Amino acid sequence: MKKIKDHYFHKAKREGYVARSAYKLEEIDKKQRLLRNGNLVLDLGCSPGSWLQYASRKVGEKGQVLGVDLQTVNLSLPKNVRVLEADIFDLCAKDLEMNGGMVDVILSDMAPKTTGIRGTDAQRSDALNQQVLLLADELLRPQGSLLVKAFQGAPLEQLRREFSNSFAQVKLCKPKSSRSESVEIFLLGLGKI
Repeated sequence: MKKIKDHYFHKAKREGYVARSAYKLEEIDKKQRLLRNGNLVLDLGCSPGSWLQYASRKVGEKGQVLGVDLQTVNLSLPKNVRVLEADIFDLCAKDLEMNGGMVDVILSDMAPKTTGIRGTDAQRSDALNQQVLLLADELLRPQGSLLVKAFQGAPLEQLRREFSNSFAQVKLCKPKSSRSESVEIFLLGLGKI
């Protein structure tokens, strides 16, 4: 993964975020009002932890954030955050329940190990997102929201259709803080049906 020391990199260091990706979530959240005080939030693909940092601040002490990643999160986090080191393909919805029940928001910044072959990378990204959709079907409360990172490519339109079957509104988001050369785009489902 290349490290680009741009405006967002330096801003993240100044503001105490472990990575510049916090600004992608912040930009989408400010525009769509995704995270609220008291929310229960599941953050899939949470390492290195900048989305955990941002989400925990937004949901406050009454809210909770559960992060899941294959990688260890080496970060001091507030009491309202818990992290599981696990593969989402090995977990079921019951493993991810918070307070014994459903969650308000699911965030997924997961990305596959990329090959550089766009079609292959898009398919691998889609496989992750299909698993997230399965978990969201059981775990996301009615009217809840789902935000996933997807790669532009053939599977994106199908994923968008699948989101339309489950959510009242579906939006594509390309935050300014996402690098212009990046093929990533975020798909947002609002108002789970």
